[in-house]
Amino acid sequence: MEASERLIDTRAAILERIAEAAGRAGRDPARVDVVAVTKTVPPERILAAIGAGFRAFAENRVQERQAKVVELDAVATYPAGEQPRWHLVGPLQSNKVRRAVELFDMIETVDSLDLARRIDRIASELRAGRPLPVLLQVNVDADAAKSGFAPAELERDLAAIVALRALSVDGLMTVGRLVDDPELARPTFVALRALSERLRARHAGLGVHLSMGMTDDFEVAVEEGATLVRLGRAIFGARPSTG
Repeated sequence: MEASERLIDTRAAILERIAEAAGRAGRDPARVDVVAVTKTVPPERILAAIGAGFRAFAENRVQERQAKVVELDAVATYPAGEQPRWHLVGPLQSNKVRRAVELFDMIETVDSLDLARRIDRIASELRAGRPLPVLLQVNVDADAAKSGFAPAELERDLAAIVALRALSVDGLMTVGRLVDDPELARPTFVALRALSERLRARHAGLGVHLSMGMTDDFEVAVEEGATLVRLGRAIFGARPSTG
């Protein structure tokens, strides 16, 4: 079976699982988008995924997106309205902000007021009149190994962030707990949803997106309100071993 045909089947199976999870929660599955995480995935497989109907993609590192940009953006042509969207889902260093603003349609990992201000300054130069969509990464589990705002820190800084004119603050993002049982990740997703609801009641500039859930736990995330699920292995299989 050709790669694009396998990916068509894979996409259909994922959408079915999302629909079932959304149904259990009384949600519309059309409100959940799949973001295909392409870390270590070669350009030809990404092009096959585009051919299979995936439209949102993500990289963890600015430099990996940059390495693939010529083949994916200059060589490939897309039907009107079907240009793929690119999300940054890994940490963003301040010295890579300019290139990130050039290469990505959304930055999901804004984790400080200082970083938001730097992105805003550069986006105001490069995207005049087109605010850059961003998500605010929240470390709702107070996990020392994870990046993100502490909830109290975000509550303190959110007014200043949503006031930045070159950003569109479309919602929140978190990384779930690395656990064997997906059910154990549910408290993280519940906490992010509750935080979003509380903050949106006070700040009209915060959007409704919740980016949460990955290959091992995305169905639980959908049940708890995810609007974006970030899937790598579920689409492309296990990454090559780095030895």
